[in-house]
Amino acid sequence: MIVVKVGGGAGVDLDSVCTDVARLVQEGQQVIVVHGTSAAADALAEKMGIPTRTLQSPSGYVSRYTDAETLEVYTMAAVGQVNTNIVTRLQALGVNSVGLSGLDGRLMGARRKDAVRAIDPSTGRQRIVRDDFTGKIEQINVELLQLLVTAGYTPVIAPLAIGIECERLNVDGDRAAAMVAGAIKADTLVILSNVPGLLSNFPDEASLVRTVKHADIEQAIDMAGGRMKKKVLAAQEAIEGGVTRVVLGDSRRPSPISAAVAGEGTVVTQ
Repeated sequence: MIVVKVGGGAGVDLDSVCTDVARLVQEGQQVIVVHGTSAAADALAEKMGIPTRTLQSPSGYVSRYTDAETLEVYTMAAVGQVNTNIVTRLQALGVNSVGLSGLDGRLMGARRKDAVRAIDPSTGRQRIVRDDFTGKIEQINVELLQLLVTAGYTPVIAPLAIGIECERLNVDGDRAAAMVAGAIKADTLVILSNVPGLLSNFPDEASLVRTVKHADIEQAIDMAGGRMKKKVLAAQEAIEGGVTRVVLGDSRRPSPISAAVAGEGTVVTQ
C-alpha cells in the first residue's frame, strides 16, 4: 500500500503524478491519494475579493487563517476544484477513483483548535485567535478506506475533516496523509511538492538531504523552512504511526511517485 500526498502549491505537475498513479494501479499496487489545496484556494479567494491570511505559531509553523468566510472558499477549492480535477484525470487514465473529503463517511475526525496561539507580525507578540476553523485529526475511518481499496477503487481525499460537533474543519494535508498512512498500515508514504525534498540550504536544490533517521528528525524539523517544516513533521508522525518509510519527493519530474519509492528525494526511516 502506498499513500501519496500531492502538494497544493504552484508548480506541482498533476499530469505526471496522475500518470504515475495510473501505472502503479495497473501494475496491481494499491494507492490512496491525499491532496493539498493552497494555490487553488488562494486563486479563488483573490477572484472573490477575500484576503488570504496566515497564522504563524510560536514554534514557526505557518497555516492558513480559516475564519467562516475563508472556510467556504477553501471548501469550494478543495472539493469542487482540486479533488474533482484529480478524480477526472485519473478516470481518463483508466483508474476507478473516488473523490472524498474527510467529512464523507466520517473519514477523518478532528478536534477543533478553539484557541490558536499566533505571532502578531506587526508586534512580534503572541495573540490568541478564536474564530479559526482548523483542526487536528484524531480518528481515521479505516474500515471505509479498506472497503474502497479492497473493491478496487482509488480514494482521492480532500483535506477537510468533521469536528466533534459535526462542524467542517480545515486540516493540514501533509499531516492528514500521515494519519491515513499510519491508520491503513501503509508501507510507504510519499509526500510530493515543488522541490526535490528537504534542502539544507533552501532554495539550493543541490543541498538535498538524502536520508533522515527518526532519531535525527527533530534536527531536520529545525532545519526545514516554510511549508517544508510541516512536511517533515508529517513524516515524523507517519513513522511514529507505524509507516515503514516516508519519502519527500519532487512532483515536477517524470514518474514522481516511482522515483520517490526508488529513493529519489529525502527518505525518512525508522
